[in-house]
Order: sequence, then C-alpha cells, then structure tokens
Amino acid sequence: MSQKTKKYFVLCILFIFPIVIYLFFASGKNNFALLPVLTENVNEIKNFKTLSGEKIQLEDKISILGFWGEDLSEKKGDALNLNQKIYKRFYQFKDFQFVMVLENGLQDQVNILKEELKEGVGTDLVKWRFVFGSPDEIQDLFDSLRTNLNLSQGKSSPYVFIIDKEVNLRGRDDDEDVGTLYGFNSQSVAEINNKMVDDVKVILAEYRRAWKKYNQN
Repeated sequence: MSQKTKKYFVLCILFIFPIVIYLFFASGKNNFALLPVLTENVNEIKNFKTLSGEKIQLEDKISILGFWGEDLSEKKGDALNLNQKIYKRFYQFKDFQFVMVLENGLQDQVNILKEELKEGVGTDLVKWRFVFGSPDEIQDLFDSLRTNLNLSQGKSSPYVFIIDKEVNLRGRDDDEDVGTLYGFNSQSVAEINNKMVDDVKVILAEYRRAWKKYNQN
C-alpha cells in the first residue's frame, strides 16, 4: 500500500467511522426506545358518565388523560394547545383517544367547547372523550396515578398524562429538568412540542412494533 493510499485510508476511518457509529446508535434508540412505566394499575373510568351515554374505558386504548374538574371556562387555551399539537397529529392512529374528566353538570359547556374547537382548527373530534363524575370520583382517579402533582380545589390540573393499553401511567424517569416526569403541562406549548410530542411518538411506535411482531408470528 502506497503512502498516499494509506493517508486516504486513515482519513476515511477518521471521518466515516464516527458517522457510522452515530447512525447505528441513533437508529437503535429510535427503534427500540420504550417509555417507562411509572405507575401500574391506574383506576378505570367505566363508572364515569359520558356525553352520549356510551361506555368507554382506558384498557386497550392509548389515552391522553386530563382533569378539568369544574374549571372548564379556563381550559379553552389548554384544549387548543392539545388539539393543535397532539390530537391533530396522532388521532388517526387506531386505539388513540383523549379523555378529559369533569364534574357532573358541565355537559352543556362541553358541547359549546367542542364547537369552538371544531371552528378553530377544523378537526374531527371523534376521539375526544369527555367523562363526568363527582369530586370524590375524580380525586380517586387522580390519586391512582400516584404522582407528585395535585389537583386544584376545583378538581382540575393543567397536566395531562399518557396511559397505555394496560392502564399504566407512562412518562420519563430521567427527565433532564425534573427527574421523574409524570405528566405534561398543557399550558406550555414548549413542553408539548419538546417533550410530549416525542413521548407520544415513542409509545405509538412501541405498540406498532408489537402489532407487527404479532402479525408476523
């Protein structure tokens, strides 16, 4: 091997090898990452009332769970953020749903909010689910998440949570800002864009891989 050939060979190793290694590990992270389970066996919602009277549940669904309590008038901004950044992007995935928990008596206000959301972004809201219960029922459901967060006196929270098909709470156990990230602040567009979008992608990819593996077998 000539001196010139050796020189080019060494340069190729120095420049190409690191790129190959980076692509290998980056691909592995995207293809095999899992969103950690933070809480198992979250309470079900079968006993909550819905607008239409249909029975809905968390089991066998990938759910974005939120608590709006009695503070619906203050939740329009949260709803628009979630609808624009998360729902519109992912609602066509099978078994994906939004579940918002409110106090009994707010059904008419929810119908008004739904119309405003449709007009604002022109999205089919078929997978927005609104369920209604007593303050105690809402508190019990929230407590079953076992987070470091709290509901307001009106049984509401700006945070929304990812619940998997096994009714477990998913989130981050190594978040660079807070350590354990149980939920996402729906009032913060930055947090939705920088964290929630990625985590929803991860859990949808996880179930998509499981579905493909099941069909191959």
